[in-house]
Amino acid sequence: MEKTANNIQHQYHKIYSKSFSDFGTIEIRPFRISEDSEILHKWVNMDYAIFWGMQGYDLQQVRQEYIKLMEPEHYDVFVGVFKGKPVFVLERYNPKEDIISTLYSVEKGDCGIHIIVAPPHVKIPNFTWYLFTAIMDFVFKDSSVNRILVEPDIRNKKMFALCQRIGFQLDKIIELPNKTAQIALLNRDRYQHLTSISKINKRSAMNTLDNAVSPQQSIAHLQPEVWVKVNTLFVAKAICEFSHELLIKPVILEQLKDGWKSYILKTDNHTIQYQFNAKQLALNHLYIEPTSIRKYDESKSAIIDGILFIKEFRKQLGIKDTQMPLYLEEIISTLYGSAFKFLKGNPTSKELTTADFQTIEQSMTEGHPGFVANNGRIGFDSSDYRSYAPEAGNSFSLLWLAGHKSRAVYAATESLSYDVLIQQELDSETIQTFREHIKNKGFDPDDYFFIPMHPWQWFNKLANIFSPELAIGNLICLGYGPDQYLAQQSIRTLFNRTHPKKFYTKTALSILNMGFMRGLPLYYLGTAPKMAVWLEELLYNDAYIQETGFRMLSEIASVSYVNPYFEEFGSHNDYNKMLASLWRESPIANVTEKQQAMTMAAFLHVDHNGEALLPRIIQKSGLIIEDWLGLYLKAYLCPLLHCFYHFDLVFMPHGENIIMVLEDQVPVKSFLKDITEEACILNPEVKLPDHLKRMYAPVPEDVKLLSIFTDIFDGFFRFMSHILVAHANFEEERFWKIVAEVIQEYQDRYPEKEAKFKQYDLFASEFQLSCLNRLQLNNHKQMIDLDDPVALLQFAGKLKNPIAAFRKDLVDTVS
Repeated sequence: MEKTANNIQHQYHKIYSKSFSDFGTIEIRPFRISEDSEILHKWVNMDYAIFWGMQGYDLQQVRQEYIKLMEPEHYDVFVGVFKGKPVFVLERYNPKEDIISTLYSVEKGDCGIHIIVAPPHVKIPNFTWYLFTAIMDFVFKDSSVNRILVEPDIRNKKMFALCQRIGFQLDKIIELPNKTAQIALLNRDRYQHLTSISKINKRSAMNTLDNAVSPQQSIAHLQPEVWVKVNTLFVAKAICEFSHELLIKPVILEQLKDGWKSYILKTDNHTIQYQFNAKQLALNHLYIEPTSIRKYDESKSAIIDGILFIKEFRKQLGIKDTQMPLYLEEIISTLYGSAFKFLKGNPTSKELTTADFQTIEQSMTEGHPGFVANNGRIGFDSSDYRSYAPEAGNSFSLLWLAGHKSRAVYAATESLSYDVLIQQELDSETIQTFREHIKNKGFDPDDYFFIPMHPWQWFNKLANIFSPELAIGNLICLGYGPDQYLAQQSIRTLFNRTHPKKFYTKTALSILNMGFMRGLPLYYLGTAPKMAVWLEELLYNDAYIQETGFRMLSEIASVSYVNPYFEEFGSHNDYNKMLASLWRESPIANVTEKQQAMTMAAFLHVDHNGEALLPRIIQKSGLIIEDWLGLYLKAYLCPLLHCFYHFDLVFMPHGENIIMVLEDQVPVKSFLKDITEEACILNPEVKLPDHLKRMYAPVPEDVKLLSIFTDIFDGFFRFMSHILVAHANFEEERFWKIVAEVIQEYQDRYPEKEAKFKQYDLFASEFQLSCLNRLQLNNHKQMIDLDDPVALLQFAGKLKNPIAAFRKDLVDTVS
């Protein structure tokens, strides 16, 4: 029995085919009840097809179901064929004629589809990507179709991952008679745009979650060749950073050509040593050639293993026995993530030069450049990693809770009342649904604040630890919100993918990552909006700040919930930082259509082919490197100098905290985020409002300028100059000369500050080496005392200042 009546689009009695040069041809034909029901019957009764909802059906039931499905004129069914065998069944329907029309806003040109793919027999890379591409092309072949709708079961991670790779954007969660589903939509224009840059979306099989129900999928990226690669790169970084911090001491064996030297590095075990080739760059930075690294045990070549490397240097690194296991776990997690990022199929550096903000964010492979264990995320399991890690690129909904006002604290700028904020962040239908849920529990919605939370935090911490508050109704779980979010490199800062100009949402996330449990304390959040206003008034009225275009992504609202059982243990106790969120301005709301935003960390990115992004950006800008760097430094460095010398104000301006704004790949301005816990006033004479007294930090005079030397010179420029040396053949002396010239130009502009420039001398011959890894090795759970940020700093000798040779009086003397 074959359907012959007209349907919602038009009939396809002829075979439709889609050919891929690197794959083959996929054909699509009408479903034939007599022969296809038997094949489908086998599929739907297999474990993988649980979400199709037909398990236990016999052959006759399957036939009758599809006879019934194909009767209405708005519904038709097709079969996809590859190499002569059926590989999927496609159902296509008109949403206007379906129950789903009552659950979302149907638009003209909408077409709903259901897809079941055959069980895999032979693993073919990107198989489902090709199938889905053929299906989308087939459906969009009808010019009347403008948007494709799917509504998978909310538990079907496999289908969500596939749809998002193709370009579907997740929408609201709905309740259907047979399942809780989530709508996802793909419009024609978006699909055509994404297929024109298919390399950005065509990921390798390991990132499709095709086997979401299989434990093998969580380790699919752990392949021998890749593991060797990431371990070698890890050891190169570890040698560079640990020697930089004077924890280990490579010894020169031999002088090679063009400034290269051969080094030997002895471990705690006299029988094991490493040899490698490197160039010595400024700031005691070793530019190591990873392929040159060799490990010898009793003079015999040995396999390079990053975990063993840490154990082999444990005495020199000073790692305590009690800390070693957890530090090793962070190292292993870092290597696990590196392997994932290396294999997942990111866009190349060339492609990233014109990519959008989130594509760049998801494509970063390194993490913090200074920390060796920089991707711990202790608390995430392998499924969480794929769901919530920024590099996985999967969006997700936030869970919303209602916190009783006797426990919850809302703080915001005067112009952003709670009602205004919630109406901006949630649509009226969702707000009403949440209010009805509270009423149905027997409580008054006006007595509660809505609180967005990371779903991991709910399932792993809050549902258990806050169960007393949930039991009595002080805390109510409202369910998922309608918008989709993407994790940023900072992992708990979330970008609204559905509405990019809406606020960032930053939530408490009780995982251990790079020396901190990532909670959010009321101690800071309660004053964050007032701090934002005070800083904006201070800086945005300044002519120089206006000239540079520098701005902060201000944290303009927060909501925190106080757990009464733990309140007495102090504001910095991890249990008092578990349930809180803040809202921060989005960079997308502050850029024009002609501008491109990217995290400054992207300037250090090297793709899986070994090509750096920064030289590609500069090349595409059409500027020579010197001119590009000059504009970059004026956009990034100069506003920070101005804050220091004019306002005694410092931030934490590392690569992930800075978002650069480019026009035609030329830097025009910078945005700074993460203000609440990191903005600091260094001068006790600065008049601070009573509620912002915590901003003042009593920092010793000889430490103040480290906010520039450590955070900018050593923490970012050291790596940036390395990129230009290694990938653009740009002499590092030229890099530092440009830095010096930009600083001198800034200082010449303000002769009235000459005394302060001399007091805090950026051209000093040397400065103290403040060590990040020593901090983490000293205390892997709490690197810094938030009440006294200087108390736990780890210093190790001094670094020669690379711009000292360009001091104006020295240059003038030579001239």
